[in-house]
This record gives sequence, C-alpha cells and structure tokens, in this order.
Amino acid sequence: SIATGLAFGVENCGKMATVVGSLEEQALKRKERLKAIRNKQFQGREPEDGEPESKRALEEAEEEKHRELKLRNYTPEDEELRQRQVPKAKPASVEEKVKEQLEAANPEPVIEEVDLANLAPRKPDWDLKRDVAKKLEKLEKRTQRAIAELIRERLKGSEEQLAAAVGAVREGEGDSD
Repeated sequence: SIATGLAFGVENCGKMATVVGSLEEQALKRKERLKAIRNKQFQGREPEDGEPESKRALEEAEEEKHRELKLRNYTPEDEELRQRQVPKAKPASVEEKVKEQLEAANPEPVIEEVDLANLAPRKPDWDLKRDVAKKLEKLEKRTQRAIAELIRERLKGSEEQLAAAVGAVREGEGDSD
C-alpha cells in the first residue's frame, strides 16, 4: 500500500510539472505578443538624434503608465498631468426630443374659456356673505309669502268693494225702471 501511494505521488508530480511548464510557455508567448503590439504602436514615432535606446524605453513605459491615467474629476497641480486631464463632458441636448414628444402627445387645453370671476381677487367680506346666504334664503321665502298674503287681502277687500259697487249700480238701475 505504501508502494502504491508513492507511485501515485510520483505520477501526479509528473503531471504537475507538465502543467506548470505549459503555463510558463503560454505566459512567454503572451509577453511576446504584447511586445509586438507595443512595437507596432511606437513605430510611427521618430527617435530623436542622440537619444539612447534605454531612455526611449523608459519614456515608452512612462507613456504607457500615463495612457491608463484619466483625470475626470480631479484637477492636478502638475503641468504634465493637467495635459492628461479629460475635458468636462457637456450633457446632450434633450430639448428637441422633448418638443417632439409634446407635439406627438398634443395635450388638449384643460380650460377653454377663462372665467373672469375666478381670476379676480375675492372681496374682503366674501366669507360673511357665504355664511349669511342660508339665512337670507329663509327670509326671502317668508317675504314672498307675506307679499302674496297682502295681495290676497287687498284683492278680497277690492272684491267686496267691487261687489258693493256693482250692487249699488244694480240698485240704481232697478230704481230707474
């Protein structure tokens, strides 16, 4: 059993070594591809006369660092970093879209005619008039009844006078016959 365990361990070590070796190979291939991409990007740049190769490599590495840096909300004090600051974005104009939507909806006017009484300011005694209105209605009914009763009494009185006058006229006509 110990011998089988050792054999199993040796077998796994061999597999691990091959896995690690293939990972290292893949990492080296990736590094080479990245170098090739960087060289393509920097080929357009002309080297200055008398500039050492190591200095250019350092500048390229420095540019690579700064390329990743984008300053949107921070205003740096360093002049080099200020140049790398992203300009403030202007919001997109939505006025045209809003106008189109309003035209499409075409809301109907809520109030077609304006009532001037509602626009004028209320008089200072409007609340008193409101409170007294019910009492005035009751008094108006009583007044109408009283007027009607007075008219009836006058008509009855005038009917009696009329009847008396008609009776007197008839008596006068009967005497003359």
